Amino acid sequence: MPFDDDNLISKKQLLEKYSISYGALYRWKRKGLIPEEWFVKRATPTGQETFFPCDLIFERVELILATKEDISLDALASKLSGEEESSARLVIDTVFGERTIQIRDIRSITKVLENGECIDLSNILDK
Repeated sequence: MPFDDDNLISKKQLLEKYSISYGALYRWKRKGLIPEEWFVKRATPTGQETFFPCDLIFERVELILATKEDISLDALASKLSGEEESSARLVIDTVFGERTIQIRDIRSITKVLENGECIDLSNILDK
């Protein structure tokens, strides 16, 4: 997907504009919140740099920042990817955060007791 060079912002400028870290930007990329094709590589006098289409990346970063306290990154990624919001999912909430998994993606759920005994909980899911 070609982008107009006049409508690009450098990665450095983007990080500064929104006060986000390099790590956060690439975590969003890994989770599918920012599409790979938005990472535009261009040759510059100092080497190769990454740029983003302004009209797309500004809207997306603002959405992520505005909703990250209310919805998990995984749930936002699912919503942005067009997965059905009404599809059955399992939400696991821990001290480390919340994780949403589509029921159709689960192979099995096993509870492991302190004595090592395993209990299959998969039968509680209506796949």
